[in-house]
Amino acid sequence: MNAKAPDPSEDDITASEEFLYEVRKKIYSRSVTGWFNNWRVAMVVFTQALFYGLPWLQWDGRQAVLLDLSTRKFYFFGMILWPQDVIFLALLLIISAYGLFLFTAIAGRLFCGYACPQTVYTEIFMWIERKVEGDRLARIRLDGSDWNAKKIGKKALKHGLWAAVALWTGFTFVGYFTPITVLAGQVISASLGPWQTFWILFYGFATYGNAGFMREQVCKYMCPYARFQSVMIDKDTLIVTYDTERGEPRGKRSKNVDPRTEGKGDCIDCSICVQVCPTGIDIRDGLQYMCIGCGACVDACDQVMDKVGYPRGLIRYSSENAIKNKWTKRQQWAHLLRPRILIYSALLLVMVGLFVGGLATRDPLKMNVMRDRGVLSREIPGGLVENVYQIQLMNTTEKPRKIRVSVKGLDGLEGAAVHDRDLYNLPASTNILEPLEVTIPVDNAKKGIYKIEITATSEGDQPISASSKTTFIVP
Repeated sequence: MNAKAPDPSEDDITASEEFLYEVRKKIYSRSVTGWFNNWRVAMVVFTQALFYGLPWLQWDGRQAVLLDLSTRKFYFFGMILWPQDVIFLALLLIISAYGLFLFTAIAGRLFCGYACPQTVYTEIFMWIERKVEGDRLARIRLDGSDWNAKKIGKKALKHGLWAAVALWTGFTFVGYFTPITVLAGQVISASLGPWQTFWILFYGFATYGNAGFMREQVCKYMCPYARFQSVMIDKDTLIVTYDTERGEPRGKRSKNVDPRTEGKGDCIDCSICVQVCPTGIDIRDGLQYMCIGCGACVDACDQVMDKVGYPRGLIRYSSENAIKNKWTKRQQWAHLLRPRILIYSALLLVMVGLFVGGLATRDPLKMNVMRDRGVLSREIPGGLVENVYQIQLMNTTEKPRKIRVSVKGLDGLEGAAVHDRDLYNLPASTNILEPLEVTIPVDNAKKGIYKIEITATSEGDQPISASSKTTFIVP
């Protein structure tokens, strides 16, 4: 006879509801120093120097990196990309994806911990918060105190600095799409356009909200990478790991007593690894999707181990197999070169090669020929048959060129000619759409449709050419 399962109590239901709808508890992360923290600081400095400084860099009298949507031109130093070069954007996205797969398979969420914009700006905002309000305990006491002039002053200063960083970030972001020197003049003269104003405020507000308030919630609930990272790691992936066998059972102890005599592991249960975690997790509970792999707990634990005289590495970057099999560092690194890493690396190298090779061999002159639908073919005075086309010429370089157009491919085409004009002035970094009339004597071809090739060739010391195939109709 099956026993009837007990009905859930009211306390159980209430506890479940509190878990599902629990109000977020603010995380007061503690500052930490160490090897991994130095890398995080270095990445913050590098990425933000690149982001804030790149729009101000000039190249041949213009902004070095400018995504000019109004003219549909994308400037990258000495190179100009057009909408027709969208293949390079696709390759860049594929390279980014394979790079993400490779880095995750090697060492987990490296991007999240060191280069993700959410992590970087959260680090900046937290640094400002610590400088204004103090470290962890000082911030806890400040938030728990009554409102007074000192508290209002510190909060106002902190939020003012946050807002300044956020607005400067929004301004820089828009500066990649509008020449930043022009944008700066418009800001100073209060003559910003509506769209520029909107995007500066919108991007600034997003930075202010995400880095100042939401912080770890973006990583926990909004970022999809946190959810599918588990399918990209395996038992040989380096991740932030707590050595359970060495650390447990944890507990307080006297500094001068060998913990093994008391039946305890090396973990003294100081909870500093939790206090320094920007997402507020306890790494001792095992790998969790909220862990961004920043290594703050590694630095904190190593400092504690130094103080109590135990070996470092209770929390460290290691793999599941390395912990289980007690591998040395040499054995651990040897197992990194597994088949999936080699496959990811090979695919990434192929994609990078295609991307670089494509850019290096990209045609500086492009041509597109379209038939004029209004006038397909007609006889004109002089015993000639004329076909009319629309020819689009694109100069992707920053050097003006003179383009001469020629036609070939039809039997007896030596009698053919480009009617009226065959020379076009093509300014630097521009494209033109012009009519093109091609004629041939009536006696040179019978009635029918013929394949021809139209070629555009630049004049000068280093001629370049482009060609396009089309048809010539003899009525």
